[in-house]
Amino acid sequence: MVGVTLKFFLIFSLCCLKVFGQNIDLKSDGIEKDSASIVILKNEFTSYPGKPLVMSLVLPGAGQIYNKSPIWKTASFLGVELATIFALNYFSSEAEKYKEDYQLYADQNWTLSNWVTNHTNFPNQENNGRFWQSFSSLIRLSGTHDLNLIISGDLSEELGLTKVSSDSLDTNPSWAFSDDVVVVKDRHFYENIGKYDQFLGGWDDAGSDWYWEEKDVGDSLEIIIKTPKKQNYINQRYKSNQMLTRVKYSVTTLMFNHVISGIESVFTSQKNAEKNALSNNLSKKDYQINLTYNPLNNSGIGGINFSLQF
Repeated sequence: MVGVTLKFFLIFSLCCLKVFGQNIDLKSDGIEKDSASIVILKNEFTSYPGKPLVMSLVLPGAGQIYNKSPIWKTASFLGVELATIFALNYFSSEAEKYKEDYQLYADQNWTLSNWVTNHTNFPNQENNGRFWQSFSSLIRLSGTHDLNLIISGDLSEELGLTKVSSDSLDTNPSWAFSDDVVVVKDRHFYENIGKYDQFLGGWDDAGSDWYWEEKDVGDSLEIIIKTPKKQNYINQRYKSNQMLTRVKYSVTTLMFNHVISGIESVFTSQKNAEKNALSNNLSKKDYQINLTYNPLNNSGIGGINFSLQF
């Protein structure tokens, strides 16, 4: 996540330099040429805010230094930048740590063989007036979701397949006990075993400690089937997702800090330019001197045109 963010700002910075860079180089000397005639524009108090804008977009606070703003402004933007980068790294690290923990927990407590066993030999205990077979999601291996299975070895040669859906276990339950069949433990797997009742039977304690509860979803009640280990797993995933949410907030804060610093630097640059102009009695005045073209004149010069804008 951190690497992606840094790449984004690098590309963003290069784009800003390309867009604004030429304006800064061409206009910084206060002289601009017109292809139609020889034009000299002179206004020593004109401000071009492109430079502090680009500086702040690349590094918040840099534009404020360029504008010679009060130190608290620079410190504020730089402080937010450093704090956000620290938070981004911390939350990313915590999210990855929780992810590794819940994946290891699932690897140790959920198996394909348990899942098939509990679907073919229903647990006998009753829970709150209902038995295992009272729930349609618990009596079939196929359903609204599935897992990916990899087939290898002799079984792969016999079937001519290397990859199948877990739905095939309904007709071939013995595959779950074969060393030639393994479940693909990808993001899809780790989400499904904690989210859907269909995969409850895979947990080690499903045969003895399963239970169901009602969850209010607004206009109706939804039945959720769990085990203590499944609930523990859900809690671990929730902590990881919380950290990922904070990572997103940190990235958003980082981006806004760059943008706000850029906007503030432009505002301050223009405000300083106005103060300079007013102090010299040249408030918003531009001078322009043109040599006008006359085709009837041998030299091509028809006169001098002077204009003042204010």
